[in-house]
Amino acid sequence: MLSQAPPYISPIGSMRRVAQRLTRPTAILLAAAMLQASAQAASLDGLAVDVQNRSEPVLCAEKDNVTIAVSNPQVRSFRIEAAHPAYAGMIQRDSFEADWTACDMSADPVYKAPVPPRRQTLYEEIGFWVVGLTLESYWRPATATVRIGDRVERNIHLLQLWQIRPMGGEEVLVLYPQDGYWRIRPMAPGGMAPTAFGSSFLVGPIEDDGRPIVRIREVAFDPKAKTFKLTFERGGSATLSLVRADHRINAIDVAFDKPIAGRPFGMLRSMYVTEFNNDVARIAVREKGAKGWREDNIMRFGRATATDIWMGRTAPSQHNTSSPDMVFNSFSDTASPKRPKAEVPAPTK
Repeated sequence: MLSQAPPYISPIGSMRRVAQRLTRPTAILLAAAMLQASAQAASLDGLAVDVQNRSEPVLCAEKDNVTIAVSNPQVRSFRIEAAHPAYAGMIQRDSFEADWTACDMSADPVYKAPVPPRRQTLYEEIGFWVVGLTLESYWRPATATVRIGDRVERNIHLLQLWQIRPMGGEEVLVLYPQDGYWRIRPMAPGGMAPTAFGSSFLVGPIEDDGRPIVRIREVAFDPKAKTFKLTFERGGSATLSLVRADHRINAIDVAFDKPIAGRPFGMLRSMYVTEFNNDVARIAVREKGAKGWREDNIMRFGRATATDIWMGRTAPSQHNTSSPDMVFNSFSDTASPKRPKAEVPAPTK
């Protein structure tokens, strides 16, 4: 059975009134409670990593201007978690619409796919299924191969992992194999429609090609183990295992075959225009040896050496209002450290 969903809180007032009622001290306490409840794998005593802010201000809400890079040449594994924002139960109106105000994408590269656009189910069982999409165009040529069991596919721009829920299914994970971008989200709390995706993350030897990317040679998905194996063009590989995906949290364990030196191994990519128009607004880091967390606005934050990183929101935004907070933690110099057990729940019957 799926883990019991958190109690559903009826929406109160409009989004404006919610933002007014959710004062900053209260919001921070709620966020801390949410973090403690959801981020069950918080390390606090793991390896410390270099956390560097490379964000730049923009006016366009559809450009990823937030960049938080994570590096340490010793790290072999870590955990990535997505959890609902503290105000999730108070949302009156969720916002998924793109905001193209002040956006000029004319200089962005575009490549036409060599085959017609299509959507195909690559794997399916009762509890979940994997869908592959070939888009009409993409910003990079399709070079990465997708493998699921004995099935090999090329020209896949987007992989979607769907998980069953009462009266339908819910998309809990997406991967863009051609540039290495991932998005995850927990399943929606009881009484709510599926929530929005928001921030993306990168895993592997990260480099710049107009924007940060990870060049992947092959993505191999093992549906029985719910594990992705990435083979990188720069050499080396990583395994990403879905260890929990329920109404409270989506957690992925990442393990590298060897440490990544000389460049970031992990990165959060998101957007911030203003406090009321963003996918991520705040960051909190638990610095090595510190007695408490350091918290800041995502654009003001500079750099830290930390064992745990939380990136999210404490007040509603008009952009992807329900998108999850993100946590990076449990950094280790071994590929298989001892971590709290977080099994993927069986589907609801």
